[in-house]
Amino acid sequence: MLRAESGRGGLVELKVTRWKRYGHDRWYANLPDGTAVGWADVRTGDITVLVAEYRDDVIAVLTHHLRNNPEPVLPQRTPEAEARPTLPPLTPADDLSTNRPGESLRDLLDKSGPGLIERVVSRLLRRPTEWDGWRKGLEGEKRVGAELDRLARRGWRVLHSIPLANNVDVDHLLIGPGGVFSINTKYHHNKVVWVGNDAVKVNHGKPAPYARKSRAEAKRVVRVLEHYCGFPVPVDPVLVFVGVADLKVVATQLSVRVYQERQVAALAPLSGVLTAEQVEQVYSVARHRQAWSKA
Repeated sequence: MLRAESGRGGLVELKVTRWKRYGHDRWYANLPDGTAVGWADVRTGDITVLVAEYRDDVIAVLTHHLRNNPEPVLPQRTPEAEARPTLPPLTPADDLSTNRPGESLRDLLDKSGPGLIERVVSRLLRRPTEWDGWRKGLEGEKRVGAELDRLARRGWRVLHSIPLANNVDVDHLLIGPGGVFSINTKYHHNKVVWVGNDAVKVNHGKPAPYARKSRAEAKRVVRVLEHYCGFPVPVDPVLVFVGVADLKVVATQLSVRVYQERQVAALAPLSGVLTAEQVEQVYSVARHRQAWSKA
């Protein structure tokens, strides 16, 4: 047992347990609530840190257990392991887990939104503005975010408003036993939405490239997560339509999942893609702002 600074003003105890399954033999370092913060491969001596803020303590306690275990002595780390990219310790400023749904849009409205006089004039003239689109987008992200947050009790991790390069963001990222889902929210109040193989039409209007952009976004997420995790991380793109009067999906080869906001609960029972420790490792990377700085 090792007492470690929690980063929140107190001490926590890291408990180490042995885990053998599916041909693996590992020591796990766990927080008092059972959350795994790191593990060591007994045979190779490689240590994987799942939560950056406990990095030093995880390495110390697991190295101690490896050295005092009758298994083979801790070997020299390979150049490949040394070369694996790592992120700096997580700071409050870089922790994206505190982001609320629509955080980027909130900031945009706070910094560039209309003043009182502009709002009054727009209402009197009934003139649509760019700000209206931002507000609708924010409402959509808040509603979808609330639905996704309910999945936490099913073993899923949720992040909102992940900033990418070039002033764009991922509306929501869902990480769990069923894999990773990059979720794009579209608010179309009382509209009819038609989804084909590679096109989306709102109220029978011009085709919108929602599906193509969602796939491109998912590929950016894959590059970031696999760069730091060191194992394959499948990411599925998802389109969620909010407030629509009707949603018609007629595609036969659509590579993007499509839901209304209340239907995202269908993702909850999915499993068999990521192990519990992989979920925590992916989440520890995804919540770190600096991982996305060049995405």
